Amino acid sequence: MTTGKINVSVENIFPLIKKFLYSDHEIFLRELVSNATDATLKLKHLASIGESKSEYGNPIIEVKIDKEGKKLHIIDQGLGMSAEEVEKYINQIAFSGAEEFLEKYKDSAKDSGVIGHFGLGFYSAFMVASKVEIITKSHTGAPAAHWTCDGSPEFTLVPSDKTTRGTEIILHIAEDSLEFLEESKIKGLLTKYNKFMPIPIKFGTKQEALPKPEDAPEDYKTEYKEVDNIINNPNPAWTKQPSELTDEDYKSFYRELYPMQFDEPLFNIHLNVDYPFNLTGILYFPKLSADLQMQKDKIQLYQNQVFVTDNVEGIVPEFLTMLKGVIDSPDIPLNVSRSYLQADGNVKKISNYITRKVADKLKSLFTENREDFEKKWNDIKIVLEYGMLSEPKFYEKAGSFVLYPTVDETYFTLEELKEKVKDTQTDKNGKTVILYASNKEAQHSYIAAAKDKGYEVLLLDSPIVSHLIQKLEGDNENLTFARVDGDAIDKLIEKEETQISKLSDEEKETLKASIETIVPKEKYSVQLEAMDSNAAPFMITQPEFMRRMKEMSQSGGGGMFGMGNFPEMYNLIVNSNSEFATSLLNTKDETVKANLVKQALDLAKLSQGLLKGEELTAFVKRSFETIK
Repeated sequence: MTTGKINVSVENIFPLIKKFLYSDHEIFLRELVSNATDATLKLKHLASIGESKSEYGNPIIEVKIDKEGKKLHIIDQGLGMSAEEVEKYINQIAFSGAEEFLEKYKDSAKDSGVIGHFGLGFYSAFMVASKVEIITKSHTGAPAAHWTCDGSPEFTLVPSDKTTRGTEIILHIAEDSLEFLEESKIKGLLTKYNKFMPIPIKFGTKQEALPKPEDAPEDYKTEYKEVDNIINNPNPAWTKQPSELTDEDYKSFYRELYPMQFDEPLFNIHLNVDYPFNLTGILYFPKLSADLQMQKDKIQLYQNQVFVTDNVEGIVPEFLTMLKGVIDSPDIPLNVSRSYLQADGNVKKISNYITRKVADKLKSLFTENREDFEKKWNDIKIVLEYGMLSEPKFYEKAGSFVLYPTVDETYFTLEELKEKVKDTQTDKNGKTVILYASNKEAQHSYIAAAKDKGYEVLLLDSPIVSHLIQKLEGDNENLTFARVDGDAIDKLIEKEETQISKLSDEEKETLKASIETIVPKEKYSVQLEAMDSNAAPFMITQPEFMRRMKEMSQSGGGGMFGMGNFPEMYNLIVNSNSEFATSLLNTKDETVKANLVKQALDLAKLSQGLLKGEELTAFVKRSFETIK
């Protein structure tokens, strides 16, 4: 029997481990199962290069609860250890078995999938255990060993009668951690962290139906047999080559990742790169709502099939954190508890690679089947628009596949759109004016007026559209965007020819002054415009600059300081060529005139969705009175 002190620089490291090293106690199981997987993969590698005489076979890892004995067992059929190796790897905490192994076999072990982090990972057991035992037998045939430690620096190491290769770790669960003896808790942790580990993990047994015999009688009752309950999928889709997978395989894996998600993904992007870093994974574009925040933290980060986190900020470009899926890379640096990303040059390279890969996939989808891409546009546009604003590299590529839909549900790229409208929608100053609506129903009358002129009107309704068009205007000379209800249509796209006013300048001044005494000056700027006599007599618009700045301020970023709280200010455009304007000018009774202006103003507000509450009630009452 050997006794001794664990070689650590701090007199008692275990309270430090428990309190500081690991932020989350539940990850002890991830670490121990990772170590068991590590030991099994090492054996596989050594057997494959002829350095182990042990038969690899079909090893599994077993996790077992002994509720009565308050013990949790993690058993593997991997490499095992001799007493000398236990002394080295367990007692001399500074060593890492995996690191030494990789150094020794670095060329041939490149693809062996060794997880690493053995040293400190093992000690996470003391977060939940008052005593830990290791019973282990090496693949070399060396005598088995039994190590015991109660959480102090003291340990015992004695021979063991274990006859089978591998390691069994027994945790004597501490009184403050008895939740880890509950089957549902352990099953939940194994599913969370070890769902895709490369070695089968057994957790209990289950009943499996036997095939029905061909000659079974009519009253045959299904028979069952007890089989190992394997809780993981050792060969998940992302570990395979894209050529091995069908569309159904990708969808099936999506359902495996998100069993509570009922919508099918729109499409997927398979990541597979081994230089200058190693990265595999599958990203899915789900159907997205306009609520960006609700979508985040759906991508899972793995290291060699071990779950690390679902906070992938920094690794995945921010605009793609709204996607779903898996990324697996051994080259992403993490701290000792694998919980936090560390700043590193590789991370930026990975982020850039993912951006490029997504852009290339979108371009190919657009090119190969534009019709299908257009059908999916409304479900993916928010991600792409956000990407154009936040990632310069994505913006550079986006012009070839980002679409701009019209109110008639036709789709153009920006270059196609500019070509389509250049003859009709270029104003007298040589600027091409792109008209857009944000709400097809609310802005219907304005859209109709624009279409009567033969103009195209886009439907741009995402919450960040003001930021996007600001950027597009900055990058495209002589191009400007104007919301269709931002002014009278003839003012939005001013041509050389001008409408002649039926009213003289003096009459216009009289009419304007008269209206200004009736409408609130702090809210409306009255403007008389000579328009088509059939156009609406009163029209309410909001200046493009003012409205856009408010929207940008409200949606974050851009805009002017405090614009989000700036009081609403509108233009009241009076069509001086309308019969109503002439009638109003000729009305001498001020009370009648005031009622006519209020009614016309309310109608204009109604067409903009601005008539609400008490004002709407008064308008309805007044309207009914006129038809008595």
